[in-house]
Amino acid sequence: MSVSHNISITGRVTLFTAAVSALLCTLLALVVMVAVQRYATGVLTSEIRSAGGRVAMTVEDRGRADGPLAQQPGRNIQVVDTQGRVVESTPTLRGSPPMATFTADGQNTRQEVVCGGVFGEGNCNIVIAQSAHRPEGHWTVYAASPVVPLWVEPWLATLVGGSAALLAVAITYLGNRIVTASLRPVCAIRRELDEINASCPSRRVPAPARRDEIHDLADSINHTLARLDAAMTQQRQFASDASHDLRSPIAAMRAEVEDALLAPDETSVTTLCDTLMGSLRRLGSIVTDLLTVARLDAGAPAVPAPIDLGELAAQECRLHHQTTKRLTCRLEPGVVVLGDRLRLGRLLTNLLDNADRHAESAITVNVQHKDDDRFPHGVAVLEVIDDGPGIDPDKRELVFQRFARLDAARTKDAGGSGLGLAIARQIAEMGGGSLRIEDSDRGARFVLRLPRHAGHASDPTTVG
Repeated sequence: MSVSHNISITGRVTLFTAAVSALLCTLLALVVMVAVQRYATGVLTSEIRSAGGRVAMTVEDRGRADGPLAQQPGRNIQVVDTQGRVVESTPTLRGSPPMATFTADGQNTRQEVVCGGVFGEGNCNIVIAQSAHRPEGHWTVYAASPVVPLWVEPWLATLVGGSAALLAVAITYLGNRIVTASLRPVCAIRRELDEINASCPSRRVPAPARRDEIHDLADSINHTLARLDAAMTQQRQFASDASHDLRSPIAAMRAEVEDALLAPDETSVTTLCDTLMGSLRRLGSIVTDLLTVARLDAGAPAVPAPIDLGELAAQECRLHHQTTKRLTCRLEPGVVVLGDRLRLGRLLTNLLDNADRHAESAITVNVQHKDDDRFPHGVAVLEVIDDGPGIDPDKRELVFQRFARLDAARTKDAGGSGLGLAIARQIAEMGGGSLRIEDSDRGARFVLRLPRHAGHASDPTTVG
């Protein structure tokens, strides 16, 4: 594993800041030193040119220079006649040949850098040649001074280098402080997540006051925790309700078996089996509904296809022939929806089973098309109406909850699993529609609304 993978984000950002700041401060120091060196070179060149020009003017007027040729330490001046002989020189170069071979060539001045020669091996000087007009010809005055090094002066180089180093350290320190302060909320979020477990999913991570990326991260984590908390609460409630509903038929079967064991002569295998069969059917219905709910909750993919809702309702009505109630179906043709045939069939079956349990004598199924501004092709409406005792308006949403139970008027029949209506609504909503209980003159009126599909219904024998 790479070493960098073991370094924290703070450490990596600090190292990166240190490297970048060191590089930039070094470049800044070099730029400053180059700029100072060029400025000093310019000033020095002007001084050399002034010193040489003063000597050249004196030579033109008097034929020789009065007083010392150079007034600055390290400055060298030579006066060379037309024959190339050194007429006058500063003490350092006395007895030495001319310091340069170039002349002004009719120009006022000429400047070059000369290395070695009379200056010694490895030494370079700025040499400026200026013409002095004499009757016998043009003399040349050479003025020279050592070139200005890059560091100009040792103390200046130390000052600039030290300042650059301090600046790099300051930038690195500030970078470390900034990233540490920025990641402090992340550390708080991590500590809170470490403490959150299955026993306390209602806790939330702290969100910083600043509206930044970390605040958005905290919001996303809290939303995830909220969904997890709701899912766990629903799971616990589901397990509790399922256990209760499964326990009822199991307890009934156990009571029948115990009675048969206590009084074997008073019952027969046929009678016992007939008694147990009802509880087994209810137990099987509950298990089937539990599996359906699990698949719907898991988001099992549907197989959408154009379906004639009236034709599907007609098939379900024919399959419901065993009912003792009068079943009336008023179905408008050509009401096509886009959905999963098996799921929509299950939805209609659940509505018809619910109506059959609670109707007194009659069940009505209506399918029609209605206009709706929310959908370009309108909506398909399916109604299942029974003439039973009905449902109070304040309890209409309760019946769609899983394992919900109302008063004895609508729960006297124990054949239901308590999941049928919940499954029906979930299928409707997954298909982009709705399932509600609406007002009716008598009994309960379940209304399914689905977006109408502008297409032809698929062949029922080839779908699902």
